[in-house]
Amino acid sequence: MLEKIVQSTFRNRPIHFRLPDGREVRGGSGGAPEMVVALGDWKSARRILANPELGLGEVYMDGGLTIEGGDIYGFLDLAADEVTSRPRKPMEATWKLKRWIDQTNDRLAARRNVAHHYDLSVDFYRLFLDEDLQYSCAYFESPDLSLEEAQLAKKHLLATKLGLSPGDRVLDIGCGWGGLGLTLAEMGGKVTGVTLSAEQLALAQARSRDRGLSHRAEFRLQDFRDIDERFDRIVSVGMFEHVGVPNYQAYFDGIARLLEEDGVAVVHSIGRRGPPSRTQPWIAKHIFPGGYIPSLSEVLPAIERSGLWVTDVEILRLHYAETLRHWRDRFQAHRSEIIALYDERLFRMFEFYLASSEIGFRRMGHMIFQLQLTRRQDAAPLTRDYLTLPGWRAANSNEVRRQPVVY
Repeated sequence: MLEKIVQSTFRNRPIHFRLPDGREVRGGSGGAPEMVVALGDWKSARRILANPELGLGEVYMDGGLTIEGGDIYGFLDLAADEVTSRPRKPMEATWKLKRWIDQTNDRLAARRNVAHHYDLSVDFYRLFLDEDLQYSCAYFESPDLSLEEAQLAKKHLLATKLGLSPGDRVLDIGCGWGGLGLTLAEMGGKVTGVTLSAEQLALAQARSRDRGLSHRAEFRLQDFRDIDERFDRIVSVGMFEHVGVPNYQAYFDGIARLLEEDGVAVVHSIGRRGPPSRTQPWIAKHIFPGGYIPSLSEVLPAIERSGLWVTDVEILRLHYAETLRHWRDRFQAHRSEIIALYDERLFRMFEFYLASSEIGFRRMGHMIFQLQLTRRQDAAPLTRDYLTLPGWRAANSNEVRRQPVVY
């Protein structure tokens, strides 16, 4: 059975799988293998055979799979190189039903799912994120930027797309540890950030106090669906992936309800190039329960029904792959500290997650989309030159309509 799976998956590039008794199953073309994947015991082999999409990651987490002549990133890259060259099967009806059930994400489930991942110690995240704790795609304006520089560039890009002006009331949906909200407050915004993570909330509030921004940056443990206020600007970064397909309409209806008539919203989310699909089973179980990477084809209809204008769409392609490369390098460099903080199993779990996620952006069609949304047709610039020129231009003239903060 293992031989059948290996030979059907690896057809071009040589790779060997070593069984617990020393025998080897060969895949790919002839010649010396690029790497050897060793299975430590028969239980590990059976787990992979029973459910390869789930079992491979779980066996790696538990130490039942080791790689000689490479690492887990190299193995996943080789596997992705093989499978992406073949036609993809459409999503089965049973998976559509399971996806709908798994992603219902009512208020209780949403808070539980967030706690599963984001309530790990902030000391853990400090070991591989940038200094501002930005846990989302950076923006590499040039390939030689440091992670810190690229994350700052991302925040500046979002502020520009928001057209932030001093005194604007800003809602940050899914504010994380508060980095973006604090930056927008320093630029003159009056920020309300909401999160479902108690760990993130505590640090965001402490950072706001420490930087003397408590009067401009308020952070709450609150579901955005329960907010009853209006805002000039709304931003949501890395949160939409946790909304779930059944809640897309409520999400965009909520933005329309919370946004002032002349307001601007920007949604920054992971997306997929291809048609709607499903969450990879290992990711859904161990990393982001209730999470899903959407296609634009299933996002835009909900926006249309909400009555919002899509005034700008930008696709960031390899930016997240580069972000994940930086995270993965830092993560590996702090291996002993991470194991001391938690254990070997959690280290290998995140190692598998970071490697597979980077492969997703390099080979599997994952990308970032940034959607600029408004209620009114003329609330945002009519051309994109504001991204490189200071000020927002008024329609049909060269007069500066709004003057955002210059940084």
